[in-house]
Amino acid sequence: MFNKKSHLLVAFFIKIYFMKQLVCLIISFYTITTISQNTVGIITNHEDSYNGYTLFAPNSSTETYLINNCGEVVHQWSSSYTPGASVYLLNNGNLLRTGKIANSSITFGGVGGHIEILDWDSTLIWQYTYSSSEFSQHHDIFPLPNGNILMLAVNTMSESEAIQSGRDPSLILDNKIFNEQILELEPIGNDQANIIWEWNFKDHLIQNHDNTKDNYGVISEHPELLDFNYLNNNNGNANWLHINSIQYNANLDQIILSSRLLSEVYIIDHSTTTAQAASHSGGTYGKGGDILYRWGNKEAYDMGDENDRTLYSQHYPHWIEDGLNDAGKIIVFNNGNSIRFSSANIFNPPTISPGEYAYDNVNGFGPESSDWIYTAPNPEDFFSSILSSAQRLPNGNTLICDGDSGYFFELNSSNNIVWEYINPDTTNGILSQGDDPSQNLVFRALKYNINHIAFSGRDLPPGNPIELNPDLSDCTLLSNPSFNQISYKLYPNPVNSYLNINTEKNITHIKITNLLGSITKEVKNSNTIDLSEIAQGLYIIQFEIEGIIYIEKIVKK
Repeated sequence: MFNKKSHLLVAFFIKIYFMKQLVCLIISFYTITTISQNTVGIITNHEDSYNGYTLFAPNSSTETYLINNCGEVVHQWSSSYTPGASVYLLNNGNLLRTGKIANSSITFGGVGGHIEILDWDSTLIWQYTYSSSEFSQHHDIFPLPNGNILMLAVNTMSESEAIQSGRDPSLILDNKIFNEQILELEPIGNDQANIIWEWNFKDHLIQNHDNTKDNYGVISEHPELLDFNYLNNNNGNANWLHINSIQYNANLDQIILSSRLLSEVYIIDHSTTTAQAASHSGGTYGKGGDILYRWGNKEAYDMGDENDRTLYSQHYPHWIEDGLNDAGKIIVFNNGNSIRFSSANIFNPPTISPGEYAYDNVNGFGPESSDWIYTAPNPEDFFSSILSSAQRLPNGNTLICDGDSGYFFELNSSNNIVWEYINPDTTNGILSQGDDPSQNLVFRALKYNINHIAFSGRDLPPGNPIELNPDLSDCTLLSNPSFNQISYKLYPNPVNSYLNINTEKNITHIKITNLLGSITKEVKNSNTIDLSEIAQGLYIIQFEIEGIIYIEKIVKK
């Protein structure tokens, strides 16, 4: 019986065979590098692939890798922990990552309990543990522009607390229920943090089971609240939500969450105080502590049934960044557990104004369908039951991480695969070419521009691939874009107030960050930026001209 990856490789070899048969009959308009003998590492590298560095942390490894388009390691961080799940590259080149520590009381997949920041040389500069028999960090974190960190966690509701909140006692199998929460951490010193904000699902519940208990009401009349007894055909385990992702939109000051078990995504407000975050917004969908928007499963708030379902066990919903195709829309990896095939989806929440979401009393939250969906030509050939991610890239391509196979592939605008890579770092060690890849799970993969600010002033020479016995003899294509270097001049530098960029071209974006990577000031469509109100010191300026990002150091006097 072939496994999923075997099917992939057989299909791949068949594809190569027919390409060879047709080579004399067609004219090739593209250059493609295909490492036909490789079973791990780089598989395909087409000239349409986006020239960047891909960051990933294999689930069973203490290493985090940054690779180029030929699968060569250009940088690597080493930790004492396997990842709890997510890792992030910060603007200053540091690595923010989760770490997995043992917890016998909270054991579902994705539990981490530890967060750490490593510098470029893997030196530990900060760590924080949030783990006990009653609570734990899990899955995801997010670095905020102000240097704080959003942390996804659970804490424990006792059986009596859950019943008082309206949970049907027959739906409590573990004598407890996990409340999902968000904590905003302000890092202190080397191993401490102040919790300066929090939000909890248990503050935003509704139930129609027992009118003598809290949160009683009509489910369909309160889509801003979560039905405490809706389990989406799952059982009554403590882990009933399984939030697997937290992402942030700085323009809106909003957070998006993903519930794997309820097959829904939620948007909440971050501009509140902690007290406001625990309060109700009274059924309005603008600002407040309640859910502002939800999508994926209308049955969860009694406004539809299974036929209205759009998401299935999804991961990594996030807003597409400004400047990219479909900017402002939400992209998500739709795992498809109930339908047995996966997809990448982009959808656009209807709004009344920026950050205020439209709601229809008859049809619930829209849209009814996605703006864009990718599935394999034979849908069942692309299926990842757990983990995974999708990312829109600056050239319009989409990077997809098929997490349960450690398989990354990049689609061009025609949905053709132009880059493929298989993670060779597995539970059983590093694989060699010819080995059948398995146990090589990856939570998420992200590709960064080669001119990203984190790489400013750093040497990233191509090193060896991760796999043993590598063969890159045919991989000479790195998709390096050809462009004419645009001349410019920064003045004055040092600067007291206005910094000017003298160039004949239009500058679409200027961003100033401090040395920790936090954004201090930014403007769009201007060649001048006012720095009079920022403190004295050394800063990084990043500006974009015709799609190319330039990075320099400046001094504020």
